[in-house]
Amino acid sequence: MKQAIQTAAAPAAIGTYSQAVVNGGTVYVSGQIPLDPATMQLVSGDMRAHVVRVFDNLAAVAGAAGANLDDCVKLTVYLTDLAHFPLVNEVMAGYFHEPYPARAAVGVAALPRGAAVEMDAILTLPR
Repeated sequence: MKQAIQTAAAPAAIGTYSQAVVNGGTVYVSGQIPLDPATMQLVSGDMRAHVVRVFDNLAAVAGAAGANLDDCVKLTVYLTDLAHFPLVNEVMAGYFHEPYPARAAVGVAALPRGAAVEMDAILTLPR
């Protein structure tokens, strides 16, 4: 049986989707862009601030589902400029511990709200 996850600690869904869905012991986290959950606006600052906000949003949704980022088994990173990928790696090291999740990085032409980065994740709930 699937269960929708909703938390005010992450941006509200801006379409017909849930922040995450739990099915069995798996959490499917929708794509997160660098929106401030309080204002629903893109955070100000440089690319580092944007990547940090995305990881904070992912962590908030994971927490609402009863997990954390170390429970992530698959992470997908979408970037409008793949030159930012080393920065994503650097920031990611502060949010994850080994064994790191499987990961894909995808270069895209555009993202919602003009964001430069979006990430989605698949997590397994701790037993």
